[in-house]
Amino acid sequence: MSSDLPLLIHNASILQPDGSLVLGDVYIQNGIIQAIAAELSATDFSASDHTVKEVDATGLTLLPGVIDPQVHFREPGLEYKEDLFTASCACARGGVTSFLEMPNTRPLTTTQAALDDKLNRAAEKCLVNYGFFIGATAEMLPDLLEATPACGIKIFMGSMHGALLVDEEALLDQIFSKGDRLIAVHAENQARIRDRRQQFAGITDPAIHSQIQDNQAALEATQLALKLSKKYQRRLHILHLSTAEEAELLRQEKPAWVTAEVTPQHLLLNTSAYETIGTRAQMNPPLRSPHDNQILWQALLDGVIDFIATDHAPHTLEEKAKPYPDSPSGMPGVETSLALLLTQAMQGRCTVAQVANWMSTAVAKAYRIPNKGLIAIGYDADLVLVDLNTYRPVRREDQLTKCGWSSFEGWNLTGWAVTTIVGGRIVFDHGKLNTSMRGQALRFS
Repeated sequence: MSSDLPLLIHNASILQPDGSLVLGDVYIQNGIIQAIAAELSATDFSASDHTVKEVDATGLTLLPGVIDPQVHFREPGLEYKEDLFTASCACARGGVTSFLEMPNTRPLTTTQAALDDKLNRAAEKCLVNYGFFIGATAEMLPDLLEATPACGIKIFMGSMHGALLVDEEALLDQIFSKGDRLIAVHAENQARIRDRRQQFAGITDPAIHSQIQDNQAALEATQLALKLSKKYQRRLHILHLSTAEEAELLRQEKPAWVTAEVTPQHLLLNTSAYETIGTRAQMNPPLRSPHDNQILWQALLDGVIDFIATDHAPHTLEEKAKPYPDSPSGMPGVETSLALLLTQAMQGRCTVAQVANWMSTAVAKAYRIPNKGLIAIGYDADLVLVDLNTYRPVRREDQLTKCGWSSFEGWNLTGWAVTTIVGGRIVFDHGKLNTSMRGQALRFS
């Protein structure tokens, strides 16, 4: 959606495509970046039919907007946990300008009709840009290959029940063998999980979750997905990689057409979190050990892991307060992901440019989303101005996600979004949302 008024951003520290930060101005018109220079004047662009809205970005850093490639926004069917409007508000606050959403809604997103329904809902409700996965089932419905626009096929190899669970190799082989659409897998071995649930039955300490769905369960499923991808040279994306063993497997065997992601949770939290936040630390795949944290970080820095996703999966606090194993797995993430990673950058663990690549540029490349992920002339003006100089804690009362909590509550972070721009329009600015704005359906080339 193009801007009502052209925007001229002044005095920002602008992330260049080569990774450098350069002080300058950016001019945006019709939702597109039109000019980038050390100094631009509104008089150069004003005309009789329009004026230019100017934004003073002194002291702020301009980054490409975050593209979050794995979220669960719960609509339709589970809107009491989250809906597309509240989730997109949370996105805007977090500097997320586009998202890719998963098919485990009610009804499941396994048909063109269900996909169209989501697209229509998003067009009415979403402040930011949106795309949706089509879900694989054992039935191999024809829409799996033909539904459009879909960013890819989602396969739950584990941690799922019902029609979306596809855990038999013969069925997986059929899906990998047909078409050329990107396949994204939740890689956990459901048979091993089932056996270990019986082995540890009766234990209510949520920390047992990381033993039931252990590293081996994840590794075995990733090995299978990788084998099938190689067999058919099929584009494969491994969702929320969580273990050192998987990272080392990819380091040795990852083909050029395979990508992988990691969540901030699996980088920054580990099994010690169960002691402090209990079931709010419960997610699938589970949190791992500090050793896994370390290996995942190194794999991300080395390019073995390609980018970052949140796996935003909200549940109410009442649901999360249930004793394990009745407590659901999942936690919110779109509001805190950018600040969490930029805080790591300011601590020297990575660079600001690496964060922008992991959270925007590399995502656009992997999912073939044109004109996104860079600050360059001709690119869409999906941008975020962040403050790298001010630290603020994560507070429950500030959360815009409907579930109203964060697993990172109390963490003191920098790099919070000050202004979020979607399609040349300001949707979030200094704590205030413009809820009349709407994003667009993403295109996939």
